[in-house]
Amino acid sequence: MPNPRIKNEEQYEALRDKGYSKEKSARIANTPDSGKKGGEASPYEEWTKDKLYDKAKMVGIEGRSTMTKDELIHALRNH
Repeated sequence: MPNPRIKNEEQYEALRDKGYSKEKSARIANTPDSGKKGGEASPYEEWTKDKLYDKAKMVGIEGRSTMTKDELIHALRNH
């Protein structure tokens, strides 16, 4: 039975099959436009530090307040 809290059940199951945790799979599958291919967003290097900080806050990266722009980019890419 599909989980009504998961917006993109197919993507969620594919991520679980790849070994992602339930939490991370759900977070990815529930993002807006989760099933669409990307390529429209600008690279993190073009973002402001404030925008990177807000994104890091949204995904729950610890220690973000003391990070440099490069550290925020690295943390976001490896989260």
